[in-house]
Amino acid sequence: MTRQEFLHLKAPEDWINAPNGFIYFKGRYHLFYQHFPYAPMWGTMYWGHAVSDDLVHWSHEKIALFPTKDYDRNGVFSGSAVEKDGKMYLYYTANRYLKEQDENIHVADGEYEESQVMIISEDGFHFDNWNGKKQIIPVIRDDETADSMDTRDPKVWEENGVYYMILGSTYKHEIGRVILYSSKDGENWSYLSQCRMKNYGYVIECPDMFEVDGQRIFTGCPVTPVRCGDKIEYEAVSGYCLADFDTETGRLELEDNYSLIDYGGDFYAQQTNLDKDGRRVMIGWIRMPEAVTGMKSSKAAVFFEQNSDREENEREKITQSTDKNHLKKSDKSQLLTEERVIWNGMMSLPRVVEIENGQVCFRVHPNVRKGLSRSLSSQDALRSSNPFCIKTTLQNGDCLDIGGYQISMKGRTICTDRTRVFPHTDSKKLHCQIPDAGEKADLEIFVDPNLIEIFVNDGEYVLSNVVYDLGVEIKGKVQRILTWNDELC
Repeated sequence: MTRQEFLHLKAPEDWINAPNGFIYFKGRYHLFYQHFPYAPMWGTMYWGHAVSDDLVHWSHEKIALFPTKDYDRNGVFSGSAVEKDGKMYLYYTANRYLKEQDENIHVADGEYEESQVMIISEDGFHFDNWNGKKQIIPVIRDDETADSMDTRDPKVWEENGVYYMILGSTYKHEIGRVILYSSKDGENWSYLSQCRMKNYGYVIECPDMFEVDGQRIFTGCPVTPVRCGDKIEYEAVSGYCLADFDTETGRLELEDNYSLIDYGGDFYAQQTNLDKDGRRVMIGWIRMPEAVTGMKSSKAAVFFEQNSDREENEREKITQSTDKNHLKKSDKSQLLTEERVIWNGMMSLPRVVEIENGQVCFRVHPNVRKGLSRSLSSQDALRSSNPFCIKTTLQNGDCLDIGGYQISMKGRTICTDRTRVFPHTDSKKLHCQIPDAGEKADLEIFVDPNLIEIFVNDGEYVLSNVVYDLGVEIKGKVQRILTWNDELC
């Protein structure tokens, strides 16, 4: 049975990371993702595949892309999708190690090479991995043009009859840069230009560029330790800035500094797409330090157990001795036929990118709020495996505790503390903050068993944190707690 997900697309089992090929194609949303289908850890990358009618209910499909060529033998890395002539064109980075580690062939022992590849599908579900791939940009060995090791993640779009590709890269592993190509047919590509950014880390990953209300926006992932405020640092983040791109000459100018898309440190590798109504929608990967044990099911909310011992009983059958208190009544009949799975990695809620009063905002997609009408008490909300939403307003001195996850407002700053619900010992990951939320902050807090997403002032800021083993009590200032109708989730 096809695995179904509600609200957050989670790994079907084992490992997922960056979203790829996000597209609305022939009446359905397709979201591909980096996937290692053999263990809940990073390895040789495949493209997993999920589809949705509404960006909220997702169905996992068969693996779409996998290594078959010498140039992609060590991974089908991230990329994008466009529709052309009624067909789906996928673009990805092919990875080839010059030498593999002796004890783990999924990791390079030293250098590797990256090139860009495309593959075409007639219907968005069938992909000829053996005969359909075409290497469109071979490994580039001129350092002034691109880096042979770190040039990846092609984002392709069409504009005024011309196809453009933006790639993330590095210049001498000292500063980040992006590289632009153009094409008249989406298959034959010519170098166009590049932009080097000294304040964007030593390499850029997952670049994207698009227009919102006539303003071009660049998003990307600078890889470097980054200080946010006075204390908090991240090794790699998702950022955005305003951009000026001349489609005729290829000249690209970016602001000197970028702003964070998400202040929680776990959101990464974002990708955008236009929804069926023309909104610019963003989804990102939520990085998880530990895997979760759950149950393979056609229902979304059947993640009944969290287990840090990932090596034991990964595939054992569930029996009636299982602790059924974590399951909904409708799921208990499936105990004898369902299988435990270990999974790591999930996607964020879909976010609409908008500009208001000159500020870029990342707002909850309206489809997420549909059916969000059933009230819950603070005593009952965390006793169910179903996701829910807390609505509240905080001012200086206010605090909210969600099963051990703490949100407070100090002055004009929103602060979070997940010390009690997060296994990571690195203090930089335990405390996060939003710098200036105003005199008061309207919060929309979406709570899933392993993820809390906080939207401040209707997406003026967002902060997403992975959590584990939430408690069952909600304490502090709460205005409303809502969940979705049963038939939706």
